[in-house]
Amino acid sequence: MAAVLSLSACGGGGEKSAEDDRIAGADGSGSTSAAPGPSASPEIKRPAIKLPKDMKNVFEGGGTGDPVVEAVLRDSEGRINSLDEAIHTRSLERPAFGFYNTGDAARGAAVWVQGFYDDKITWTGTVRYYDRKVTVEGRKKDKATLSYCADESKAFNKELKSGKVSDAVDGSGDSLVFYHTRLVKNDKGVWQTTDVYSKRGTSPCQ
Repeated sequence: MAAVLSLSACGGGGEKSAEDDRIAGADGSGSTSAAPGPSASPEIKRPAIKLPKDMKNVFEGGGTGDPVVEAVLRDSEGRINSLDEAIHTRSLERPAFGFYNTGDAARGAAVWVQGFYDDKITWTGTVRYYDRKVTVEGRKKDKATLSYCADESKAFNKELKSGKVSDAVDGSGDSLVFYHTRLVKNDKGVWQTTDVYSKRGTSPCQ
């Protein structure tokens, strides 16, 4: 079964993978795939994101005590979950997609998600996001870079019609994906992802 690779290239473009490649999900903080709720930042009304029980993102790290870094991590988690919601609902029109994605990242993500639609698949299991590192830039602290790793060893593509789940990928390195993203704080105070680069099976991820 042809799977869909993680977002690749600085613009966040998607590409089809070899037969046993895995999906990649999104970003987050040591627990669940639920989107950050309004309570996380009362002044900003964030769209609700709902994922099925068999599609889970686990985000490690956070708790830095730096409110800017925490905001970047929170909205990056929202971006990742928004992509998976688009895959699950078979719709790129969900409010969260445009809320967290913009520019090249939005265009690349749309191509990537469309690959799931074209192949008539979704994904199931758990993706773990870890080693998340934020660098805040600009005098106004309104730009940032975020790098992190994703472990997809427990996530598998699933055919929509038959429910058949793909086999595990041989070799632990094939299930690891390194991401480098750029974010900009918009006039509403939301950290939107503008660019995404990713590479599978790279040494930074152990």
